[in-house]
Amino acid sequence: MGELLSNVRSKLNGLLGGSDEPEEMRQGEQEYVELDTATATSSDAKGKIIVRSFTLDNFEGVKVILDSLRDGSIIALVNIRPLREKDEIELKRAVDKLKKTAEAISGDIAGFWDDFIVVTPDFARIYREKTPSQSQAQDTQQSQVM
Repeated sequence: MGELLSNVRSKLNGLLGGSDEPEEMRQGEQEYVELDTATATSSDAKGKIIVRSFTLDNFEGVKVILDSLRDGSIIALVNIRPLREKDEIELKRAVDKLKKTAEAISGDIAGFWDDFIVVTPDFARIYREKTPSQSQAQDTQQSQVM
């Protein structure tokens, strides 16, 4: 098996124009690399999408949500009830800020029920069920194009 690998390696080196391997490797000595399994586990977590809940108590709380969204791997579920009960004007400012950031990162934003907003990064879209009037308007637009 070792001879086969040496033959393959030498043919590849010939095709690629030389060898950058140390002399010991060319003479058949094998080197082993130890992998740190703790590092592999943490790198797997970086590739995952995280759905995170937030509670918006005041306008300043928007900053934490925006920073998480800009990270790119967070889908934010935002409970807006506490701010809505406190100050409608602050809530409008906060929602406008979330909308602008969603647009800036090519994400999506939608309200659910009266108390929640979902904001996604660019890799995710929020499903929106078409109402009969929306379907009819789209059909009319398509027939006008034809």
